[in-house]
Amino acid sequence: MTDSGDGWIVPDWPAPARVLAGTTTHRGGVSIAPYDSLNLGTHVGDDPAAVAENRHLLRRQRQLPAQPRWLRQVHGVGVVDAAHVCGIAEADAAFTHEAGVVCGVMTADCLPLLLCDQSGTVVAAAHAGWRGLANGVVEATVLRMGVSATKLMVWLGPAIGPLAFEVGDEVRARFLAVADEAAVAFTPSPQGRWLADIYQLAVQRLARLGIERVYGGHWCTFTDRERFYSYRRDGVTGRMASLIWLERE
Repeated sequence: MTDSGDGWIVPDWPAPARVLAGTTTHRGGVSIAPYDSLNLGTHVGDDPAAVAENRHLLRRQRQLPAQPRWLRQVHGVGVVDAAHVCGIAEADAAFTHEAGVVCGVMTADCLPLLLCDQSGTVVAAAHAGWRGLANGVVEATVLRMGVSATKLMVWLGPAIGPLAFEVGDEVRARFLAVADEAAVAFTPSPQGRWLADIYQLAVQRLARLGIERVYGGHWCTFTDRERFYSYRRDGVTGRMASLIWLERE
């Protein structure tokens, strides 16, 4: 992935030319501390006028064809067709076959996944915290995209890294209940808990679906204070956005 240095990370993946995508950092907006500066979340306590301006800046600076179809994320497995959303839908993923419709998810430690098919006919964005990942948000998103999983590629955006994501026994047990191979994604922590690799857990889920072209997954929102918001690090903080859309031909 390429960080342009201006608050926009471009996925380093072989997506079709008409598939456009990126992830924001916390740079480039108008919000003040503790949301400084490009907070895109309306639900975190920031000044609504600042968030509105940040969203306006995002669309203008990234030349988005439309405002993203923002979601009310609930750490679930709901997936919506972004082209037919009225208002703000309660869901954790969105897909579209239509050009000019921007799918997006917001994160501040959870894993954003951007997906497209190799022909450039469908794109999707999914928000995967550990609960959503364990419950099947990835599988639900792939199902709704309506193409063979073997034709998909996925980019894993910035999330909390494997040396910072400490969880309890119950989280590890949830994943092991689905697949024994999940054990390799957990290592004991000095505090007697577990350090979880959410990237590896996602890759395992994708592989079981038949998706082998997986890219990204090398950042850590918790430790990279210069680029990213982190809820686990700061508590009160902003949200980044991971966006994907089909360019009009």
